[in-house]
Amino acid sequence: MPYREQIPIDKGIDNSLALMTEGYKYITNRRERFGRDMFETRLLGGQRAICIAGEEAAKVFYDEEKIMRKGAAPKRIRQTIFGEKAIQTMDGASHEHRKALFMSFMSEDKLKEVVNITRDVYDQFIQKWEEMDKVVLFEESKELLTLVACRWAGVPLQSGEVKQRTNELAALFDSAAAIGPRHWRGRQARNSAESWIRNMIEQIRSGNMKADETILSKIANYRDSQGNLLNSQVAAVEVLNILRPIVAIAVYMTFCALAIHKFPKQSEKLSDADDAYNEMFVQEVRRYYPFFPFAAARVRKDFLWQGHDFKKGNLVLLDIYGTNHHPKLWKKPWLFNPNRFANRDDNPFDFIPQGGGDYYEGHRCPGEWLTIEVMKITTDIFARKMDYNVPAQNLEYSMMRMPSLPKSRFVFTSVKKINR
Repeated sequence: MPYREQIPIDKGIDNSLALMTEGYKYITNRRERFGRDMFETRLLGGQRAICIAGEEAAKVFYDEEKIMRKGAAPKRIRQTIFGEKAIQTMDGASHEHRKALFMSFMSEDKLKEVVNITRDVYDQFIQKWEEMDKVVLFEESKELLTLVACRWAGVPLQSGEVKQRTNELAALFDSAAAIGPRHWRGRQARNSAESWIRNMIEQIRSGNMKADETILSKIANYRDSQGNLLNSQVAAVEVLNILRPIVAIAVYMTFCALAIHKFPKQSEKLSDADDAYNEMFVQEVRRYYPFFPFAAARVRKDFLWQGHDFKKGNLVLLDIYGTNHHPKLWKKPWLFNPNRFANRDDNPFDFIPQGGGDYYEGHRCPGEWLTIEVMKITTDIFARKMDYNVPAQNLEYSMMRMPSLPKSRFVFTSVKKINR
């Protein structure tokens, strides 16, 4: 008879408030308290949820025979970050078919293109920063990346609307875990942004707008696994699922600058480092600092794992932040050490800042490679291409706010470009 056991239970009718107030550490705090990498809780209106962490847990979580995304994303997530009927909410053959479209945008040529665009826009911003008394990196990064994302995707962006679209795209990822006005701004931003993109989709399809072979036009003309064009609303959602994640890299860009400032012994190696150390530094930023707290899915069919019965329909949360700091996977996980990535074997289940598993068939973020390239440009610029001062400010970041950010948003002054 299969071995079964009772896993620890985080008691309470609904622990959603604790999740929101403890943020990134909610799952990890209880794992440490229970001495287990799996426990049961109740969330989102009292739903039973199983929280898991670690490499083996990630393997189970990204096993599509056992786990599915359909019905997992809460409404507040769909109405802000993802959008309704987005790729993140799909499973099976339909998901694989649409994922192939997204992965086609991650070709070597397209990644080179976004690198060139990012460097060009960075040059423009450095010139602007040289004239500014004070630069708030997170705010500037959002606008910089909005320009990069729209240019790369072929989305027309008029100079007079840059601020508006920047604020809307940023609100999509900044509002999902919030309550009150911040969350409602995200809902309003999604409505406005979807209308903006939907209008372009419909103009392309009617022949009133030429978009050549851009990402925008490819999504507008994409046909699903049944051979049908996407509803223009869903097509707009998927265009935003290209733009919004790129703008969200502003969080990582801010943490890159913070790491360079906070860890001088590690960052000074960037001055003369080759691309290999730059990438190691970037990967450690992605591991060390908070980005996604956890991923959500549901049990596709009953199964037994580590003595526990996972029942069909149960909510499952994978502790992303906790897995990236798991002491069984990472030596001295709270130490910032880029060298831990030297000669490291690829493993899609122990390092999962943007999800785990297979890029092409699973739910790992297709934009992960793009994220790394943009972050490498940022570390190169802040370590080698600019002189600047970092005045006294509050650089602490909250583990309760999602996404987390340095409280000052990283302020720097006296910018001067270095030509090398």
